Amino acid sequence: MKEYRAIVSTGQGPAAIEVLNDRDLPEGDVTVEVAYSSLNYKDGLAVTGNGRIARTFPMVCGIDLAGTVVESQSPDWHRGDEVIVTGYGLSERHPGGYAQVQRVRSDWLVRRPAALSLLQAMAFGTAGLTAMLCAMALEDAGVESSGAGEIVVTGASGGVGSVSVAVLSQMGWRVTASTGRAELGGYLTRLGATTCIDRAVLAEASSRPLADERWVGAVDTVGGTTLANVLRHVSYGGAVAVCGLAGGSDVPTTVFPFILRGVRLLGVDSVDCPMPTRQRAWERLARQVPADVLAEITSVVPLDAVLDVAGQILAGAVRGRIVVDVQS
Repeated sequence: MKEYRAIVSTGQGPAAIEVLNDRDLPEGDVTVEVAYSSLNYKDGLAVTGNGRIARTFPMVCGIDLAGTVVESQSPDWHRGDEVIVTGYGLSERHPGGYAQVQRVRSDWLVRRPAALSLLQAMAFGTAGLTAMLCAMALEDAGVESSGAGEIVVTGASGGVGSVSVAVLSQMGWRVTASTGRAELGGYLTRLGATTCIDRAVLAEASSRPLADERWVGAVDTVGGTTLANVLRHVSYGGAVAVCGLAGGSDVPTTVFPFILRGVRLLGVDSVDCPMPTRQRAWERLARQVPADVLAEITSVVPLDAVLDVAGQILAGAVRGRIVVDVQS
């Protein structure tokens, strides 16, 4: 039996490195040798034990993976194919990407875009996919990328936020980056932000139903009071793509932005996103973000380091995207 290393949560405290074998692989029709995964906020919760992500235990953590097919019972996939899997309950209902070998369902697989390496695919990962889905939602809502209007991105120094700044600026929008880390202003500017603001500007509770029309749209990764303040500042006919709740799940706002300014709140989900939309988003990511900009966003750590870095992402101390070299 082939043995492999994995980060496993038992539901009792932090996850740990374990040695598994072929008998531990779940049901599925494609087996993948995992090259890379990534570290997302949800992974931080699962690995540290600070959030109940898994539905059953023990559970291999990691909501993303990219690697090479080594065995397939599906006619659509063959040994040697390089693939990506994000979402679909990895690390929740199905063992995830922090394993050197994983078995998955063939209908979850996205073929690696030719313009991306496996490492670059995980530099995007769930965060990048979510960022592109947010940008596409704003496009579909008719938010214009030309003219004087600006888009605000909250949580801009995080994974979704960093890729959003890069994607939106490449698509022609002027981007305001909201962050609590002033020292990262230069980093966000290099990604394409035209303006940086302190997150405290949007974090203070207000009883005002509306404020000055400051942005034509937004990508919000924070939720809570921050989202409420963003909504107050969106101009007539604008839209907000919302995809996170790091700042809370409650939104203390009124209906006034919606009924007086026609603002639209666009929910974005990347876990169960339909495959045609998912594929389109991946192809656009491959074309939209230059390699040097993606490299600016990306850091790479070995599998063992995830146990330490997981706490850092929950503390907001991680910049951009963390790629996990699963084989190291």
